[in-house]
Amino acid sequence: MTPPAAPNAVASHREHRSIGDLYHALLRQPEAHLDSAAAFLDAQLDLQRAADDDELPSDPERWDDWLTNRAERSAQAYAAYLGERRDGAPRRHFRNRAHALHFLQAVAPTKHVDGAWLYGVLAHWSEPRLLPLVHICLEELGHGIPARNHVLIYQRLLDTLGCDTPLELSDAHYVQGVVQLALGYLSDAYLPEVLGYNLGYELPPLHLMITSYELRELGIDPEYFRLHVTIDNAASGHGRKALQALQANLPHLADRDAFLRRVHAGYRLNDAGLSNRQLLDGFDLDAEVIAMLERKRPFAKQMHDDRARIGGRTVNQWMAGPGRMGELLAALERQGWIKRHQDPAHSRLWNLISGDSAVMFGVFTPYERQLLHDWIAGDWSEPPPRNPWSGSEKASAEPAPVRSEFAAEERALLSELSTLSPRSRMQRLVALMAPHRHWTPAGLLATRIYTDKLGIEP
Repeated sequence: MTPPAAPNAVASHREHRSIGDLYHALLRQPEAHLDSAAAFLDAQLDLQRAADDDELPSDPERWDDWLTNRAERSAQAYAAYLGERRDGAPRRHFRNRAHALHFLQAVAPTKHVDGAWLYGVLAHWSEPRLLPLVHICLEELGHGIPARNHVLIYQRLLDTLGCDTPLELSDAHYVQGVVQLALGYLSDAYLPEVLGYNLGYELPPLHLMITSYELRELGIDPEYFRLHVTIDNAASGHGRKALQALQANLPHLADRDAFLRRVHAGYRLNDAGLSNRQLLDGFDLDAEVIAMLERKRPFAKQMHDDRARIGGRTVNQWMAGPGRMGELLAALERQGWIKRHQDPAHSRLWNLISGDSAVMFGVFTPYERQLLHDWIAGDWSEPPPRNPWSGSEKASAEPAPVRSEFAAEERALLSELSTLSPRSRMQRLVALMAPHRHWTPAGLLATRIYTDKLGIEP
C-alpha cells in the first residue's frame, strides 16, 4: 500500500502523464526534457516559497553556530534513541524485515540518482568557490571506484535482498528524484537553489543513524546508510563543505536578499514529496500481502491441480477472478494451512514455498517470501538473525574484474580522449558523469580521470 501524496508533492506537466514519467525520461534522454524539468522545478519552488518557513537562520553570520548546534541536537537525539532501545523500546522505523525491505524499495527512485543535484557544478571545475560542491559530488560518485559509487552500492543492496523488481509507486515517490535531476541539469540557472538544497540534504542525519542501526538489527547490510552518516558530518564532511560553498557564493555586489530568498526556497525543497515518516507509515503488511498475491494471480490461475479444496473451492477457482485473495488467506487459516502468530515453519503453506526442495520453490521472490513470512509470524518473536555486518567487517566485496567487452569500452574512451583538446576532454568527461551514465564502466572511468585531473585524493 502506497501512502497518499503529500499536498505539495505533485505539479502539473504538459508533456508527461506523471512525475514518474518525467523521472524516467530524465534518466533516458535528459536533454530532450529540460523544459519540463524547469517547469516542474519552478512549480515546486513556488510551493516552497509560499511556505516561507524553515530553520535556516536568515542571517548568514549565524550559520556556523546553527550547523554546530544542529549536529549536537542530532547526536543527543540519537543517544536518547539508543537509551530507549536499551530500556526495551521497540524499533522506531521498522516493525519487521518486510517493512524494511518495502522502505528500501520505496526510496529507491531517490537513491538511484544520489548526487544528481550537484551534477551541473562538475562543468565549473576551475572555479574555486564551487570546489566544495565538486568534492561532494565526486564523493557521491565514489571517485569512479565501483565499490564506493553510491548508486551502485544501493543497487547491489537491492539485488542482494531480492528486491530487483520495482514496486508500483505513486507519483509522490518520484518527486525528490525529479527535484534532484532538475537541479543537476539546470544548476547554472538555479545555483542559489542548488546551494540551499545541498545544505539541507547534507545536514547531520538522525533518521539515517536510526535506519542504519535498525537495518543491522534485521540482518540487512547498512553500508549505504552508515556511509552517509559518516560523510555528512558537520565537522569536516559534506555538511561542512555545503556551508563553505554557500558562504563562498554569497554575493557582495548583487542583491543579497534576493539571493538568500532563493537559497531558503532551495533549502525547503528537501520537504517536497513524501517525508521519511510518510514512507515508513505507508506500509500496511496485510494490504501488501494481498496486493502481492493479486499481482501473481493472473499467472497462477490455471497452474494448480484440483485435488486440494480450500473453503469449498479449488485453488484454480480461487485464482479465476480478482478480489478473492483476502478470502483465500482467511480460508487457508481456517483450514490449518496457515498458523498465524507462530513460527512460519509450523504452517503448511510456508513449507510449500520455502526451501530448495519446496514444491513451490522459485514461485515467490525473496521480498514476496518475506512478506508472507512476516504476515504469518505476526506477533511471534523471531530470534534475531545472524548479523554478518556487525563490528568492522566490510559489507561488500570489491567488484569482479572487468569483463572484456567493458574493457573494450574503456579503451575506446581513452582513445577518444587522446584526440581532444584539454578543455574538450574535460567536457567529454563531465558528459559521461551525468546521472544516467556515471555508474556505467565508461562513466566510472571518466570519473576516475576527472578526479585525477583535479588532483583529488580518492
